[in-house]
Amino acid sequence: MLLFLVIMRGCAFTLFLVLLLPRLALSAEDPCELPESVAVLVSPDLVIAGDPVRVLLAYDTPLSAPQVSARSSAGACKAEIVATGGGPPFWVAIQVPVAPAGRFEVRLGSEEIAACVAVAPGGKPPAKGRGKGAWTIRRKWERKTENLYSAWFEHLFLVPEGTSWRPLHQVLRDPARNLLINHLGLAEDDPDKGLRLEPDCADNPYTLRAYFSWKLGLPFAFSGCDRGGRKRPPACTSFTTNLDVQGSRDPVKAVSRFLRMVAGGVHSASARTRLSDDRTDLYPVALRRDALRPGTVFADPYGHTLTLVRFLPQQANTPGTLLAVDAQPDGTVAIKRFWRGNFLFVTSGVVGEPGFKAFRPVVQEKGKLRVLTNKEIAAHSDYGFFSLEQQGLPTTDFFDRMERIINPIPLDPESAYRQLHQALYEQLLTRVQAVENGELYHRQGGAFPIPMPTGLAVFQTSGAWEDFSTPSRDMRLLIAMDSVLDFPERVVRTPDAFALPAGLTGKQVQERLVSRRTEWWKEYRFEYVRSDGSRFELSLADLFARATELEMGYNPNDCPEVRWGAPAGSTEASTCKRRLPADQLRLMKQYRTWFSERRRPSW
Repeated sequence: MLLFLVIMRGCAFTLFLVLLLPRLALSAEDPCELPESVAVLVSPDLVIAGDPVRVLLAYDTPLSAPQVSARSSAGACKAEIVATGGGPPFWVAIQVPVAPAGRFEVRLGSEEIAACVAVAPGGKPPAKGRGKGAWTIRRKWERKTENLYSAWFEHLFLVPEGTSWRPLHQVLRDPARNLLINHLGLAEDDPDKGLRLEPDCADNPYTLRAYFSWKLGLPFAFSGCDRGGRKRPPACTSFTTNLDVQGSRDPVKAVSRFLRMVAGGVHSASARTRLSDDRTDLYPVALRRDALRPGTVFADPYGHTLTLVRFLPQQANTPGTLLAVDAQPDGTVAIKRFWRGNFLFVTSGVVGEPGFKAFRPVVQEKGKLRVLTNKEIAAHSDYGFFSLEQQGLPTTDFFDRMERIINPIPLDPESAYRQLHQALYEQLLTRVQAVENGELYHRQGGAFPIPMPTGLAVFQTSGAWEDFSTPSRDMRLLIAMDSVLDFPERVVRTPDAFALPAGLTGKQVQERLVSRRTEWWKEYRFEYVRSDGSRFELSLADLFARATELEMGYNPNDCPEVRWGAPAGSTEASTCKRRLPADQLRLMKQYRTWFSERRRPSW
């Protein structure tokens, strides 16, 4: 079967994007046949001769040693693979630095697949008029577009753990990261005229999904949900789509307005709806490697969300890693690894149901948009990842299952423990920046004291407290520290999960790990900025010695020395010039049990 993807721009330009099956020669007379399993994206939407062109190929089966070449009627032209990844979906990102005039071919691999592109000879995109809604729908969600979304998402955040941006549009404006930068030819990602995207943790996954949907002309929707309560999980009642808002002659302004609606309509409970509920934005997926794809959302039981970026496979002596991206109230977007210190999972005594979830496909029927139900998703040939297995799952079972997915081969205990320390260290560095952000607010004349909310609102509110306090971050840090302390005992409890050195018992390995821990705690060191601008160095040993002080370190009205647990009367604490109000200190003492018990209360 021959299949063409045709995009029209006025009457004078047509872009043909097709793939070549093995043994088919590419010529002006012979069309190319598109394998059903391969999705292709060419960017920008309107290819102009002389400009760079990006080609993204996504597919479910990996290619062996992919290589790329390009040629036009005038001869060979330069093309290069800029990145590969995935599994599944697998993908290859290709760049042609200078598009030749006329039709040219990009071939990947030894004639396994190839992309053929007809290039406009020059000119500018035609003027855009007012369309229906925030943007016009030109494509549909299916396996191919989901694969492209995962591939684009993974490439966007193809950076080392700990990398961060502030805010989100900083990474979207990076041409080395964003394969869809200025895809529509509207200067939509330019620093001056482009979108300003500053989502927090709740709406970060929504913002990225909406951004991709806009660029490719895909439908997008979000629900209006309440926050639930002690007797029931959050429930959604309203439903807003990209077609439900007024269009504009300036499409960037229209999308910007719609994205503000998304940010205003989504909150910390939106992703914690009941797993079996059909009227939601997200559906629960199976705990399987092929279901946990880039772009999958993790909703924790207290309102924080992370979005999966990629798996780093387990090697002979190196544990595997699952990376995700999250956003903080201060606008920081950062890469985090999957472990107990970043991903909280509890199914009892919480409001709503947490876990890994994917965006529901939005479909258009008779001009109206709706989302697929759980039953439709489970039976859909393009999806089929729906599962309720996370419902009521005990915490230990959840992390044991995830560990087997990330590390299917028993781990070397010392390598695994070392990686755990590295994860804690990365988490510490993000707290260093968070505390410094609060100090910057005060140095720039921010109001003092920042009003402190009462009760559970300490963990989620709005305004400067939400932006610069760290109660949720510090709770996760304390849990992470407990995980590091518990690991040697875990080797004794679950020896089958580890490849114990020959001749050693679990107890002997535990003793060896405790000894190595003492060495590592001295080795891992970090600095924070004190009140006078000087830097002070601490080690992991210092951090663990101050664990109880960190239970009271989340208030941005306190000086950074106190927030890092500096002993009273010490040289370290001598530069502290600002303390929190007495009434806030009384509240923190009242709430301290939440942190000492590592138990965040529910609404």
